[in-house]
Amino acid sequence: MAQQHTDVIIIGAGISGISAAYHLQKNCPGKTYQIIERRQRKGGTWDLFNYPGIRSDSDMYTFGFSFRPWADDSAIAEKRKILEYLDETSSEFGIDDKIRYGTHIKRADWDSATAKWSLSGQDEATGETVELSAQYLFMCVGYYSYDQGYRPEFAGEERFKGPVVHPQHWPEELDYKDKNVVVIGSGATAVTLIPAMAEDAAKVTMLQRSPTYLGAKPAKDPIANKLAGWFGRRAARWWFILSGMFIYAYCRLFPDRAKKAIIDDIEKELGDKFDARHFTPNYKPWDQRICLCPDGDFFAAMRAGKAAVETDEIEEFTESGIALKSGKQLDADIIVTATGLNMLFVGGIEINIDGRQMQAGNTYIYKGLMCNGVPNMFSATGYTNASWTLKVDLTNKYACRLINYLDANGYQYCVPEVDQDIEAAPLLDLSSGYIQRSVDAFPKQATKTPWRLYQNYLYDKFTLAFTPLKDRAMRFHRADEITRDLSVNIAD
Repeated sequence: MAQQHTDVIIIGAGISGISAAYHLQKNCPGKTYQIIERRQRKGGTWDLFNYPGIRSDSDMYTFGFSFRPWADDSAIAEKRKILEYLDETSSEFGIDDKIRYGTHIKRADWDSATAKWSLSGQDEATGETVELSAQYLFMCVGYYSYDQGYRPEFAGEERFKGPVVHPQHWPEELDYKDKNVVVIGSGATAVTLIPAMAEDAAKVTMLQRSPTYLGAKPAKDPIANKLAGWFGRRAARWWFILSGMFIYAYCRLFPDRAKKAIIDDIEKELGDKFDARHFTPNYKPWDQRICLCPDGDFFAAMRAGKAAVETDEIEEFTESGIALKSGKQLDADIIVTATGLNMLFVGGIEINIDGRQMQAGNTYIYKGLMCNGVPNMFSATGYTNASWTLKVDLTNKYACRLINYLDANGYQYCVPEVDQDIEAAPLLDLSSGYIQRSVDAFPKQATKTPWRLYQNYLYDKFTLAFTPLKDRAMRFHRADEITRDLSVNIAD
């Protein structure tokens, strides 16, 4: 099969990939590109997950694109509205025609002599081999495995008579009407599932090993909607950006006060159903993400007696439910294992640089978008304390600045290289289990620029837009140069 070439290949047709396509069209209009998507439709996470109640866990004014502001009055949106928004955006900007569906890229090889990426994969429908090439590669595949969610083994699981379901693989035919459901986990997925299932189930119990911070927030923000009416949708976007930064900063500067305020708000929501041991985490606010309850739906389900929380550890599954280490038995007709994701860097694609395989855990992230020793590859990495898209929009635009700089100065590729002693730090600064399980398989950040990630939109907006492209870490090359071995810091 002949190798198909475009200037740029974007892997992934989710929110990051659509952002990359828009910025390429606007800022690098002379470049040809295509988006390669493994699934049969766009949307990424929002196409994959189908569990009850699925919705955004960030406000849509910041989770939406900077170039096409969210226009709905609801700041928190369900899956259907998010997919409609992505469909409308890709159609409006002519991105749909550039998407190739059902193609699974498995390997990407960089050749310095030709300044070209060669990609190989498979057509998911026919099984035929697919060969593609490009000068630039945008990795917009998210940070977790689409094939399998995280699923710990539980003692005695085979004895349980009912279905055991993971939210990443939700069966359409699952009937939970008038059933007792136990949801294992207390993260964003569980907090979303429980009030949605409680509408039809007899009762839904959230079983957690330890509490998570929960926060009630109006699905329609009155201040944001007033600002949008007075000054336009971008004003509402800035309200969420600035208020989110303020809340995050307050939580980090005054963790004890923030913790008390969050728990006090939950007590007000629950009244006599409040039990502090279920809602008092053993970590500081924003050591893990705070789970959002739009319009307090989770607490409303508890007040109505349709939902409950149990804080304990699992001893074993039984025929009729779960036996806890405290000796208590939770009866269940259905068990949902909302136990998290399996983290996966660049979708598990094998990356080779001049014949040497990249080892992601040995690399550092440069300005949030490139790995040291890896030329012309831009990876979408979002914020942990704010909407993913805020950072991705900035880094996609910065990648376009780099591409234009290379063209203007006669270069074919650029590669960041570590040229100083730096102190490593985890890429994502959260203590959540799904991150800690895979921390060694992901690139690292450092304590010094340009290898440090700042969880600060205003700082990144200024530095990524105005700081020089040429710095002590970035190297620019022409393909006809005699290049040195780029495998430094990327191989074992």
